[in-house]
Amino acid sequence: MIAKFGADALRFYCFREVSFGQDGQISPAGFESRYESELADQYGNLANRVLSMVGRYRDGVVPEAEAERELAGDFEGAADRVRGLLDDAELTLAIEEIWKLVRRLNQYVEERKPWELSKDEGSAGALESVLYGLAEGLRVTTLLLHAYMPETTGRLLDALDEPNRELPDFGSRCGGQTLGQLAPLFPKLAPA
Repeated sequence: MIAKFGADALRFYCFREVSFGQDGQISPAGFESRYESELADQYGNLANRVLSMVGRYRDGVVPEAEAERELAGDFEGAADRVRGLLDDAELTLAIEEIWKLVRRLNQYVEERKPWELSKDEGSAGALESVLYGLAEGLRVTTLLLHAYMPETTGRLLDALDEPNRELPDFGSRCGGQTLGQLAPLFPKLAPA
């Protein structure tokens, strides 16, 4: 599995599938299912979409804006919750808390539809807030995942122009960063 998918994907799977300190079932089919649905489709796709949209709509520069209140509220206290779970060695619960944020960011993309906001000149301010919120949410989520997937998140943090590796609060970084490009974090599996 490590030779084919990398240590980060296997580490993620083990912590997602089996509660830390407990016995559990693991299988190649379960691994591939989580890899495809969570790592490739949810997290990897989110990273690709955020980098692509900031690139397309703002020439790769994160807007200097404020995140919309609803999204900021979804991230409120997240770093502290994850920090507390990690301190209590609740590694599986901590990763589930982080994954709630990944799912929320994907839902937010679909709710706010930045591609539609980009077509309406009157929505320029809203587009800036949405893109800032997505970039900031991806940064925070990626930093929270760094202990689980250090190599993969390190590449994404480099593309996000984030040298810091400490647990952050949402909104603690202003915009203005130039984002890089990145190959897919978790390439889709070839059909069997």
